[in-house]
Amino acid sequence: MSAPTLAIIAAGSMGAAVGRRLTTAGCTVLTNLDGRSAATRARAVAAKMQDAPLEEIARRARWVLSILPPSEALAFAGRFRAVSDAAGARTGVVFADCNAVSPETVRRIAGVFAGSAVRFVDAGIIGGPPREGYDPAFYAAADKADAGALEEFAELAKWGLRVVPLTGEGAGVGDASALKMSYAGITKGITGLCTAMILSAHASSPATAAGAPARAARLAARDPAAHHAQRTRDAPKGVPLGWGDGGDLCVCGSG
Repeated sequence: MSAPTLAIIAAGSMGAAVGRRLTTAGCTVLTNLDGRSAATRARAVAAKMQDAPLEEIARRARWVLSILPPSEALAFAGRFRAVSDAAGARTGVVFADCNAVSPETVRRIAGVFAGSAVRFVDAGIIGGPPREGYDPAFYAAADKADAGALEEFAELAKWGLRVVPLTGEGAGVGDASALKMSYAGITKGITGLCTAMILSAHASSPATAAGAPARAARLAARDPAAHHAQRTRDAPKGVPLGWGDGGDLCVCGSG
């Protein structure tokens, strides 16, 4: 099987890292940079992603992976449906919504493509951006009518993505998003709580701020090493990534 052409919208930190993994494996990865920032454009170039109009993406891409802030997911699906209808989408193109949206929202997104040539997969990314020695898992589900699309999406494992199909009795659109939502609620909720407690102690007085090393040592003694290391690492990272975590947790609350 020759390396496929696919598209990733957009080239954020996750999308660009996924794109880099695929281009490194020999795939052609398209993206659309209309209205995107200089930082996004730089990430796309570094990942060897190719800028293309949505019309070209609809005609050329075998898979379209939507990796966006949750608030943009539904609107982008509508744009892609309109473009694919007008431009004539590639036969059998698979649209995979990989966003942190609720099961109810992903079913609405799937409904956008009802009656079109576009097939739909619900995918939830569990983990951080791929890097050397590490791969997040793409848990994926589809309704019975799109079972073939789910099987094809799983083929991306040949090109460096860790795809885990969710199959069996009653499986369908919404399952992958439900799994993602529960995972995000647990991991990001714990990180947020730890961060809030640390900041609260630091804000109390210089004395409590100075006691941070002792507090960390006490936590290390009570907590399994792996969990303590993860919380120590994730709390500082939560500040610049807070916009995304907040969106994920809002989705959890709405689910």
